[in-house]
This record gives sequence, structure tokens and C-alpha cells, in this order.
Amino acid sequence: MDKHSFPGPDALASSFATSHAGVVAFIAVASEGSFAKAGGRLGIGRSAVSRSVQKLEDQLGVRLFVRTTRSTSLTREGERFFENCQPGVARIAQALDEMRALREGPPSGLLRISATVGFGRKVVAPLLNGFRAAYPEVSVDLLLDDRPTDFTADRVDVSFRNGRMEDSQIIARQLIPMQMLLCASPAYAAERGVPRGIDELADHRCVNFRLASGRVAEWEFQVDGQLRKLAPRAMLAFNDADLVLQAVLDGQGIAQMAGYQVCEHVRAGTLLACLPQHAPDGRGHYLCYLSRQHQPGRMRAFIDYMTAHIRALNLQSSLARSRP
Repeated sequence: MDKHSFPGPDALASSFATSHAGVVAFIAVASEGSFAKAGGRLGIGRSAVSRSVQKLEDQLGVRLFVRTTRSTSLTREGERFFENCQPGVARIAQALDEMRALREGPPSGLLRISATVGFGRKVVAPLLNGFRAAYPEVSVDLLLDDRPTDFTADRVDVSFRNGRMEDSQIIARQLIPMQMLLCASPAYAAERGVPRGIDELADHRCVNFRLASGRVAEWEFQVDGQLRKLAPRAMLAFNDADLVLQAVLDGQGIAQMAGYQVCEHVRAGTLLACLPQHAPDGRGHYLCYLSRQHQPGRMRAFIDYMTAHIRALNLQSSLARSRP
């Protein structure tokens, strides 16, 4: 958070001790010229206004008003205090109005979004044009990063994450299940065949994805109701999901990839899904944020827009062209 200067070493502490209600009541009386009219403007009784001003005078140690049965006027000290306070109170009122407008008015302002590289490039980024057209006053800063999101350090509002969510400190809304498919190109299948069981993977050229942590992503399979993980020996490994996909399309080997990456290729027949009966369960694509409370309108609009539009996409493979 940026630090802004405040005059005097103890000015903030002394300002905190001074009644804000008293200052507001003072401004109202000075503006209206009457305690009764000030009470009407503030929606409180005349006596409550008088008590607030009296408390303020006691805290300041000065008399702010000259009161008679017929009129109320500022003392010289009161005039000076009014001149100094009025701009500050107006700025506070403006700041409160702006915060209410951000919450209740048309969505506006900056959204900082994080997504994994592959999902962000393939799914999130193409939807931004439509979101911006619907909410032209919202600007978007999209960060593509496969590392876990640090919401505080990176000042991220919303993050798209894949896999299994284990962080209980964040709100994670599942958008769609995350399908994981073992795929080969028709050219590779014609040359080397495709695995007909998990134990045959060792006989194939495998292409691995290296995580941001440096570890190789394990392949997952569902076997007899149990999750089985393995890291096959690979002839190629990349830390970019698109390069893994391209290597498989080029017939360089087989790889396990996310459904959103390969579903179009499987439907078109440029990739074959292998061992679909062992596809793992329990993974998902999630939209994550820190809290449901006090979300600005731009954040609520983005969450709702992305949830609806991503769920409307056909990012799952029917495995119609798969081989057992």
C-alpha cells in the first residue's frame, strides 16, 4: 500500500481523537446558520447537534459559535476552522460517494487477472473483447503465469486455476470439469500404434510438461476406481503447454493434455484420444478470489461474465474418435 504524508508527527493520532461527528455537525451549523436547520439536514435532533458541537469545542479548547436566542454566528476561531475544514470534509464526502458509485454504479476501474499460460491464452484472452464491449469502463490487466497466484503481492483480483484446489484460504468457483486426455496423432499411431493399457506407456515416445516449480507434471489415470499417477520417461519435455501440443500434432510422441487444448483436434480427427476408459476424475478449471464480501461491481461483472461464457464453450471431448 502506498504511504501518503500526513502533516505533523502526531497529527493523525490527534485527528482520530477529535470527534468526526462533531466536525460534520459544525460544518452543518455553519452552513445552515442554525442548530435546528443543521439537525434537519443531518436527520438528527437539534440537541444531538448541539452536544456534538459542544464536544468538539471541548476537544479543541476554543469556542466556535456565538449563540443567542435569536441567532447563531461563527467566532473568529470558528470562521478559521470552517475555512480549513470545509475542503477536507468535501473531499471525504466525495471519496464516500465514489466508493458507493464503484459498488452500486456501472462497473468501472482496473481489474488485475491471473491465469495459467495455456488456459489464459486459449480461453480467457479471447473472451476479453466481449467483456470489454459489455463493460467499456473496465480496464483489464491479464497476467499469464503457471505459478500459484499470490493475490496480495501481485495485487490480483481474480485468478483462473486448474487441477485440484487445496487452498482453503481462497474462494474457488468451478467453471467446468478439467478433462485430461492421452493423445497421439494419426501419423504416430500409424507408425508405432497406440497404448492399449497403462503398462504399455513405457514402449512409447512420451512428451512431458514441466511445471513452473521445475517438476515434471505427472500423468494421472483412473484404475479400478483408484487414482494412479506416473511420470513416464520422456523423449521431449517443455514448460509450455502449446509446445507439448504441437509436438504431439507433429507426431513426435504421445502426451496427456487438458481437454480445452485438444478437444477441437480430437473432434477434427487430427488427434486420437487413447485409453479414455482410464481418464482421471476430480480435476477442474476454477475461478478464484479472496472474498465474496464487498466486491466492486467490476469484479462481480467479470466473475459472472466469465462463468457464463466459459461454461457455454464446448471444451470437452466426446472421445468419439478415441481408441481403447
